[in-house]
Amino acid sequence: MNQTITARAALARENFLKGYGCAQSVLLAYADLTGLDETTLAKLGSSFGGGMGRLREVCGGVTGAFAVLGLICGYDDPADKEGKSRHYADIRELARRFTERSRGGSIVCREILQNAGLSGEKGGEAEARTSEYYEKRPCPEMVALAAEVLGEMLWEKGLLGDNG
Repeated sequence: MNQTITARAALARENFLKGYGCAQSVLLAYADLTGLDETTLAKLGSSFGGGMGRLREVCGGVTGAFAVLGLICGYDDPADKEGKSRHYADIRELARRFTERSRGGSIVCREILQNAGLSGEKGGEAEARTSEYYEKRPCPEMVALAAEVLGEMLWEKGLLGDNG
């Protein structure tokens, strides 16, 4: 695998271990390619941890990867039907690749958690980030996977060079 992709996946994992949410972790691993500063990216991704504010819906890592893909490859003209179709196809492809390699074959937070032996229950306060928390959670692995899949897709599009 390309070392750049591996490094970004490791950075996403490190970001999560620092205390960032899942979406924030992936967004920040690709900050240099988005045209946005890290504070803006962290705020943008802050709503999506815990599968959208602990609703346990779409994995925040996947959501962060979707956001990066939109910032780099998305469309901005509402009349650009071809661009919209291309972008949505890219989103589905990212989801497909993540699903193939994720725990339990899903992009849904609650299913990923349940497949790791956790409840996946929605709501409630964010858990304290203790060593026990990190030992039982699949989240560091999942944010790294989301960043890796995103990197592979950007690489294939020629948007992620050896130094990018």
